[in-house]
Amino acid sequence: MSLRSTLLDLERHGHLRRIDAPVDAYLEAAAIHRRVFAAGGPALWFTNVTGCRFSMASNLFGTLERSKFLFRHTFESVQRLIDLKVDPTRALKSPLKYATTPFAALRMLPKSVRSGPVMACETTISSLPNLVSWPRDGGPFVTLPQVYTEDPHAPGLMKSNLGMYRIQLAGNEYERDSEIGLHYQLHRSIGVHQAEARRLGKPFRVNTFVGGHPAMTLAAVMPLPEGMSELTFAGALAGRRIRMVKRREGLPVYADADFAICGTVVPGENGAGGLPRMKPEGPFGDHLGYYSLQHPFPVLRVERVYHRRDAVWPFTVVGRPPQEDTAFGELIHDLTGPVIPTVLPGVLGVNAVDAAGVHPLLLAVGSERYMPFNGEPRPQEILTQASAILGQGQLSLAKFLFIADAGCWQSRQEATHDLHAVRPFLEAVLRRADWTRDLHFHTRTTIDTLDYSGDSLNAGSKVIIAAAGPAKFELATQIGKGVSLPDGFDDARVVTPGVVVLRGPKLPAPSFDYDAAWRGDVSGEVVEAEGLAKPQAAAEHDMERFVKSLPLSDPLSRFRLIIVADDPDFVAAASGREGIGNFLWTAFTRANPAADLYGVAAFTDRKHWGCRGPLVIDARIKPHHAPVLEEDPQVTSKTEAMAAQGGPLHGLF
Repeated sequence: MSLRSTLLDLERHGHLRRIDAPVDAYLEAAAIHRRVFAAGGPALWFTNVTGCRFSMASNLFGTLERSKFLFRHTFESVQRLIDLKVDPTRALKSPLKYATTPFAALRMLPKSVRSGPVMACETTISSLPNLVSWPRDGGPFVTLPQVYTEDPHAPGLMKSNLGMYRIQLAGNEYERDSEIGLHYQLHRSIGVHQAEARRLGKPFRVNTFVGGHPAMTLAAVMPLPEGMSELTFAGALAGRRIRMVKRREGLPVYADADFAICGTVVPGENGAGGLPRMKPEGPFGDHLGYYSLQHPFPVLRVERVYHRRDAVWPFTVVGRPPQEDTAFGELIHDLTGPVIPTVLPGVLGVNAVDAAGVHPLLLAVGSERYMPFNGEPRPQEILTQASAILGQGQLSLAKFLFIADAGCWQSRQEATHDLHAVRPFLEAVLRRADWTRDLHFHTRTTIDTLDYSGDSLNAGSKVIIAAAGPAKFELATQIGKGVSLPDGFDDARVVTPGVVVLRGPKLPAPSFDYDAAWRGDVSGEVVEAEGLAKPQAAAEHDMERFVKSLPLSDPLSRFRLIIVADDPDFVAAASGREGIGNFLWTAFTRANPAADLYGVAAFTDRKHWGCRGPLVIDARIKPHHAPVLEEDPQVTSKTEAMAAQGGPLHGLF
């Protein structure tokens, strides 16, 4: 099945709407997509892209219902394959249910072919749809890339990696049509392949596919075990073997892709065996809801750009959650949720909280089976499980890990329900976590490269907050009278039981020019170095003054968690599925645990930090943080005008 046939299938079943009016790939298509996604609307097919001969499609995965519809013929068979991975004896217990599973397994083997539709035509990078989603993006980006590499030591389809890594097509210092940027973290599988190519002194080849069967897009983001080819998963989900075109030189090409960009990572001064050449990549509006700034990343020398005759360019838009990748996450959870206990013994479930930007906040339910010889139950085994979670793939990017024993609920079913409900889960933790005992920090470690709350690029801290045993704390729901706040702090508001937010003093302006940083006149390293020192000292002074002035007898001290923010009204406002979306986004994307967590009546005992009063999070925007994503007002006005009565977007949002 090609992408075009997928779009026609969606259209026949009422899941897609064509937009024949002219739409610019610069900002307009993304603005339309965001509004249609937010309204729960259909997939979109932009047939008239300004200045481009290729059509574009988006929002294919915009709802869980539509995502499952795309794979309606294979989804259950893949689930059965995963069931057997969890418990092979299920085939013996229910032989009829799993009778067709071996045929699904056969479709997992990729297939080498001599040619395919994608090889029909060639074009240039500048002829592709140049999608720009946010006003300060550094250039056009591929937002649904399938980046293909092979292990240089053991090449072949079964040792390949298919990942979704950011691809910048133009802008900055890239040579037009001959260079593009690759943004990927070295701990990903592509980084492992690059390191091996460097060790062997071989050129590092990379192919990027766009389009084709939606199974390839999903496979590129699946958290599969290292060494397992995503092509196998894609074949099972597509219901047919993935065809790969063998080439005389270079890596194979996905035969049914709509586009394929083939090239080699440009070596540095030391040739193929040295580090790759780096050029500034970004800024880019990212999934945390902020721009990721410009930093040096590897450069790909473009050798060929192939496309099929009926090629359609699929895209998504990244930004503050929820976005289309939220539905990706839900689909992946439906498929992989049962596997978690087999990979992480004792862990019953994990929830990377979408409203908090996915990686900053992780919730987990564990199993506390260690029996205390005396005293009350306390977190023990779940701390071991927490360490295992933070050592697992992308879960290792979490900054805040809240883990609770399943015994905190009446049943495991109730525990796993609350895990994904968020608000009741946080309440269960806040009723049990003892701030004198249950805070465990990892300092000076790695965090998500896209997270600018840390000390520098990819550097920050983590905290584990554990809860076990019976409830021991009441959760205040009203502030009451007699609150005494120091100068600069005001406007206290209840967010949810046990949590209050208030305004803190405005921090000094940054000592660098963000516009210069976006232009590349100021490096990311300078931004980090000059943006931290004085403002961080001012922030620490504010917070120390606040926690020292708040007595344990103050009405605010009845709350378990205090958030200091720039806009309490925004933080406390109902938003998102849980009604606390603004709180989750603000508190956990803007805080670096080791630097921004404070406590009333804090102490350090044998290098363990805790507090006897409320835990306090400084969630103000710091000058070294990346800017929040905002639309271009003119594009906003034009987009909304197109949705008026009689307009081409009427009825979509």
